[in-house]
Amino acid sequence: MPAPIVHNGALVMCSFGLAPATLIVPSPTVVAQGTPAADITCCGPANIPTFGMCTSLSNPTVASATAAALGVLTPMPCVPVLTPWKPGSPTVQIGGKPALTATCTSQCAYGGVIQVNFAGTTTVNVA
Repeated sequence: MPAPIVHNGALVMCSFGLAPATLIVPSPTVVAQGTPAADITCCGPANIPTFGMCTSLSNPTVASATAAALGVLTPMPCVPVLTPWKPGSPTVQIGGKPALTATCTSQCAYGGVIQVNFAGTTTVNVA
């Protein structure tokens, strides 16, 4: 079954984050069903500002807070450092870049895997 294209307002989650984030798609972009559609480069701090608190010991702030707490995992504020989403739509382009679909993932520099929980729409599908 084709995966939905991800839109502004989609919910995304990091495997080391404590809260889902709302994806912010900048304008101007392609608008479908009244909301901007995302491409695979929607992965910066303006698109996904935070997942609440981070629990990855690869994150230097979490590692130092945990060390200061004598080894007790101490989550710290999340500041994602993400790669472009992969693989992207093989058939739909937005601004010359592959559209972001609900099956894409991104990787955080601190080891987290980011997935789409809700694409922001349920009816715009791509192959």
